[in-house]
Amino acid sequence: MSWLRTAPGSSRLPPSNHSATLRGPVDPRHLAFDIDGVVADTMQVFVDLARERFGLSDLTKEHLTCYDLRRCVAAPTHVIDELICLTLDDEHTAKIPAMDGAAEVLEQLAQWGPLRFVTARVWPESIERWLHALLPRIDRRAITVIATGDPERKHAILHELKVHHFVEDRLETCHLLAQNGIQPILFDQPWNRMPAPFPRVFTWKELSNLLHLNPIEPRVFDASPASLLEG
Repeated sequence: MSWLRTAPGSSRLPPSNHSATLRGPVDPRHLAFDIDGVVADTMQVFVDLARERFGLSDLTKEHLTCYDLRRCVAAPTHVIDELICLTLDDEHTAKIPAMDGAAEVLEQLAQWGPLRFVTARVWPESIERWLHALLPRIDRRAITVIATGDPERKHAILHELKVHHFVEDRLETCHLLAQNGIQPILFDQPWNRMPAPFPRVFTWKELSNLLHLNPIEPRVFDASPASLLEG
């Protein structure tokens, strides 16, 4: 019996275009990022653990066609819950591969100001250490990680940070951000391949091109806590 199924109505092929274009330029000083599924290829660790610990040898990321994994991986609920906990624990967070090109683009963005990350993880410490390891040339004081514990709370935090654009992989969060005046940029993943009215990028190189970084003059910035909140 296969433990895999594709959720009804979900496409396993990426959309044929970017769905929408940005309205106006993106100022990197008012930009922030989700981490899992955007900077960190977290679900690759989930897949690897599923193969190694539960014998799901045919499982790939392309099978993860919905954000709620219980709907698209036909495994017992307790197995999926255990895999999620393992994927997000300190040991396995440290092993998560970065998305190709993420470190290079983030280093470039750090020339404009502090990097801000808002994650739905409950605890930020392990993914914060992961980011510091990924970006060793960036002053740690210039990297802010805020864990909301709930993706529905992201828009309130982003307003406090004066963020205008946010790169996110969860489609429901993108809709909520848009409803609250924040422009989402959707980072393509198998679980968000439904039609969406948001700019979609498939790689960090595409994101870099979309941001048009060159026209905005980099600045020397103060990494003090007060300046991070001022955005």
